[in-house]
Amino acid sequence: MSEVKLTAQPRTEFGKGAARRLRRADMVPAVLYGHGTAPVHVALPGHATMMALKQSNALLNLDVDGKSTLALPKDVQRDPLRGFIEHVDLLIVRRGERVTVDVALHVTGEPVSGALVTTEATTLSLEVEATSIPQSVEFDISGLDIGTQVHAGQVVLPSGAVLVTDPDALVINIVDAERAGDVVEEPEAAEGEETAAPAEASEEQQAEA
Repeated sequence: MSEVKLTAQPRTEFGKGAARRLRRADMVPAVLYGHGTAPVHVALPGHATMMALKQSNALLNLDVDGKSTLALPKDVQRDPLRGFIEHVDLLIVRRGERVTVDVALHVTGEPVSGALVTTEATTLSLEVEATSIPQSVEFDISGLDIGTQVHAGQVVLPSGAVLVTDPDALVINIVDAERAGDVVEEPEAAEGEETAAPAEASEEQQAEA
C-alpha cells in the first residue's frame, strides 16, 4: 500500500465551536496517539483527507511541523446526513511494525449452475506490517458445488500476513438457489392450545416498563 502524504497543522483550540470553524475552512479535526506518546491534536486538509480515507486502512504520512509521522485511521466520525468527515482518530505506527487490521474479502468467479453464493463475512482480521497492508484478499469460487463451505483458514493470504480471524469461521457458503428462498412455516398451535396475544405484556414486563 502506498503512503498518502498530508500536511497536518497543530491545533490549540478545542470544543464544538473550534471544530465548526475548522470545518468551514475545509479542515478536519484529528488526534494522533500511540506508542506511549501524549495525544497530538491536529487539523488535516479536508478534501485531501476525504479522498485518502476512501481507501480502507489508508497509511497516512503526516507532516507535523516538519516532522514525518506514519498513522492509520482508527475511527472516522462522519456527519450522518451529509457524510462529511467530522473527526478522525489516528494511530501512530512505525516502519516494520506489525498491526492488526480488517481487510476486505472479495469473492471472484462463479459456482456451478443453480448455486447461490452467500457471503458470511466481508472482512478478515489480519496481522500485517503497517507499511504492507493489502487492499483486499480474494477467494475464487469458480466451479464450486452446492453445499461447499469455505472457512477463513482456506483463504490464501498475501506473503507475510497472519490470520487473526478464527480459521474455522465460515466466510462463504454455496447453497441451492431453489431452496435458498424456502420459508419455514411456524407450527400451528395444537387444538385447544391458546397462544398469548403479542400486544399483551406480562406483569413482569409491565413492571419493568
